[in-house]
Amino acid sequence: MQLTPREIVDALDKYIIGQDRAKRAVAVALRNRYRRSCLPEELREEITPKNIIMIGPTGVGKTEIARRLAKLVDAPFVKVEATKYTEVGYVGRDVESMVRDLVDAAIRISMDRRMEDVRLVAEAAAEQTLAELLLPGVKKREHKQQNPLQILLGAGQNQPSDPEPTEEEKAKRYTERERVLAELRAGRLEQELVEIEVEEQSGKNDAMFAAGIDLNIGEMFGDFLPKKTKRRKLPVKEARRVIIQQESEKRIDMDDVHREALQRAEQDGIIFIDEFDKIAGSERVGGPDVSREGVQRDILPIVEGSVVSTKYGPVKTDYMLFIAAGAFHTAKVSDLIPELQGRFPIRVKLDDLTQDDFEKILTQPENAVTKQYTALLSADKVKLSFSKDALREIAKFAFLANENSENIGARRLHTVMENLLDDISFNANGQHPEIELNIDAEYVDEHIGEAFHEEDIHKYIL
Repeated sequence: MQLTPREIVDALDKYIIGQDRAKRAVAVALRNRYRRSCLPEELREEITPKNIIMIGPTGVGKTEIARRLAKLVDAPFVKVEATKYTEVGYVGRDVESMVRDLVDAAIRISMDRRMEDVRLVAEAAAEQTLAELLLPGVKKREHKQQNPLQILLGAGQNQPSDPEPTEEEKAKRYTERERVLAELRAGRLEQELVEIEVEEQSGKNDAMFAAGIDLNIGEMFGDFLPKKTKRRKLPVKEARRVIIQQESEKRIDMDDVHREALQRAEQDGIIFIDEFDKIAGSERVGGPDVSREGVQRDILPIVEGSVVSTKYGPVKTDYMLFIAAGAFHTAKVSDLIPELQGRFPIRVKLDDLTQDDFEKILTQPENAVTKQYTALLSADKVKLSFSKDALREIAKFAFLANENSENIGARRLHTVMENLLDDISFNANGQHPEIELNIDAEYVDEHIGEAFHEEDIHKYIL
């Protein structure tokens, strides 16, 4: 079921306070994707997304709006910082890497969906494998992936096979197997050790990664080389997870996963480019910003629509949604090159957070700061609550800290809350009976109010 713009805004309201104009803009952009999908193919090809520039200081919800939007529709999402592309040749990466990262995100989404589809079958197969490994008094068969190289060389074909068991042995084995399965399903064998073969994880070469080279030798040869495996002894609880993963992968067609992921990245992908204002401005030969306009010209074809090569195949960027964001304090959107400006027709300004906004942020979102700290301390048997006047005081101190120093938006609340609950967090140990603590305005003033002077404000600055 496709969400309407109003429903999208309502869903975003659960996590982001205020910023109605930005929410409306992304809601319409998302709905337009659905509208485009309903059109005839020849007309659909002509309609491209209307990219968005969000203008506002840090900590007001720009990244969160884009991230929650993607999560809402299960779309591939990647966040990049424009400034890292000014460092290409040193420690940066080429601009096409943002598209490759998006494809990787799409692969994960498609893989997770396929894994969920085969999960029940994989769990049943894993249970049978574990039962076989746990059978006492018989030769255990190791659970391992077949090595393509062994198949190719015909290894083990001439080895003598075990003698066929008698009917009595088969019946005894069946009875024992049913007993082990019953124990396994009852959860009484979770700590028993079993030996299985697991695939070795090959990491990227650090030197190549530091140089910005996205290259993995194993990826170049793909399935031509056999996967390296090693034997490990694991508790049943951990072994089950590994075997379910292996059994699921056996039942998934990776070619289909790749095709679906490429399609999803092309049609539903969202790329969020932060610090966009840092690459605005004219080129100054010999100065520190010599690469700004060059980065803009590198990003331009990606946003305009081009084909990027990935290890899974070519990807078109024509229908990806690009959301750029920046404070634009020292630079203006008009400082971007005209061609790039034209590719971001929608511009929305996000508001600075007020004291009332801070108060709402403390309690209203589903992931509110106070809810997070309450949940954390409940693990140590501390039942925490906040009075309305305490929330008002916390919001006031966070607002004043932003006004008197660098404005870091809602992130300031975490700093204030850490200082406020420092004593409680340090002394809570879970060894005493449950304690109920109500934080009121007096407690807030006592712990952070008296020290909140101009000379002490550095305590609340990240």
